[in-house]
Amino acid sequence: MATNQKITLFHSPQTRSSGAVALLEELHAPYELRALNMKAGEQRQPAFTALNPMGKVPAVLHGDALITEQVAIGIYLADLFPEAGITPAIGDALRGPYLRWYVFYAACFEPAVVDKALKREPGPTGMVPYGDLDTTVKTLLAQLSQGPWMLGERFTAVDVLWGTALTWITGFGLLEATPPIKSYIERWNARPSVARVARIDADLLKAQGP
Repeated sequence: MATNQKITLFHSPQTRSSGAVALLEELHAPYELRALNMKAGEQRQPAFTALNPMGKVPAVLHGDALITEQVAIGIYLADLFPEAGITPAIGDALRGPYLRWYVFYAACFEPAVVDKALKREPGPTGMVPYGDLDTTVKTLLAQLSQGPWMLGERFTAVDVLWGTALTWITGFGLLEATPPIKSYIERWNARPSVARVARIDADLLKAQGP
């Protein structure tokens, strides 16, 4: 094991933090799950906002270190467990592209999709860091066409982020499941970690009640 310090994940079922659970499962990492009932507003209660003032999940405590934001969590946790074999190390030729596609999700893709979901114009090109949705999606499709995974033949932790996100985004109809996206989603959802997370979330939802 890469660390002797306890990893605690604050999680709400069937939210973006499900991707963090999937990553921990892919890493075969020991962790403790602290479930928050978002329907009851627990993520906005002082007990949690004292930890993360943003009132969002996922959030990770590793020893005394707090890590929030799904991209930071993904990079941080994956680096803790290199023995899982899904993390390009510093010096690996894939390390740069790996970081690129982690950050591209948060800096470009998600903001552009949110614009579409809210039916709003992104603003003048010179003021918008991610450009526009069409260019963002074309850039993504060009990368996925080199598949089967985001970085080609090698499955990495960044695929946990993209596989989870694209499954949800296409499911909500915010992005068309074109052939490259559809096949990528199918490969991701065939992984055992996805089924394990689905069971975890189903049990949590049942315990939380209506």
